[in-house]
Amino acid sequence: MYEHRSKPPLTQVEFRGRVVRHALAALAVLLGALSIGVLGYRLLGGLPWIDAVLNASMILGGMGPVNELHSDAAKLFASVYAVFSGVVFIGVAGVTLAPFAHRVLHLFHWDEGKD
Repeated sequence: MYEHRSKPPLTQVEFRGRVVRHALAALAVLLGALSIGVLGYRLLGGLPWIDAVLNASMILGGMGPVNELHSDAAKLFASVYAVFSGVVFIGVAGVTLAPFAHRVLHLFHWDEGKD
């Protein structure tokens, strides 16, 4: 996926393309995770659509729930979704920062004279 240390670093245009691809992948994961949360809060929690979106967004963003849940199934879903959201947050952060970390490390280890 990334160039070997014996290869020259990507040009600015190629690097920007890589950053955009990573950002789009991260966005797709976030939208998928948000969809799971919205459907869970809607179907298991019995919340209206707007409240389901609000609760899923708040949990996914690390802020915490807004509405009180009354059924055991909804509470179990909320706890599993909270743990899932934490893992998604770490993964999305990694995917987003990976191109920058690779570029810095590549520049440290790339020998311009060797090719």
